[in-house]
Amino acid sequence: MTNTGASAVGGDNGAEDKAARTSLGTLLGEVMKDISTLFRQEVALAKAEVTDSGKKAGKGAGLFGGAGVAGHFVLLFLSIALWWGLGDLIESLGWSAVIVAVLWAIVAIILALQGKKEFQKIKGAPQTAETIKEIPETFK
Repeated sequence: MTNTGASAVGGDNGAEDKAARTSLGTLLGEVMKDISTLFRQEVALAKAEVTDSGKKAGKGAGLFGGAGVAGHFVLLFLSIALWWGLGDLIESLGWSAVIVAVLWAIVAIILALQGKKEFQKIKGAPQTAETIKEIPETFK
């Protein structure tokens, strides 16, 4: 047996044969179906990326919330135990209050920086944006 025609040269006339046998309406229907599938896949990808970004945003917001609680403790502990304890040691309630405030401010700064770091990890939906840019090229 010998191969004849385009397949012997390495070509494939399958697409041309299909186009010759199929009506224009059917071909357009298939194209619209493919476009519809492409858009559904892009929406699914966008949902997945937004969910991931939302989780990271939630973690960052939680760390900022922790920084807020620490800030509240600055006021609370400033006026309670350490203030009086240090006041007894250094014999100055004013300076002991400043020392306690500085300690809690350091805690608040550390938590806020960690929260900022988490928010900087959020990238949105980069893969979706990239593939959507490729769609117009597909139609050319």
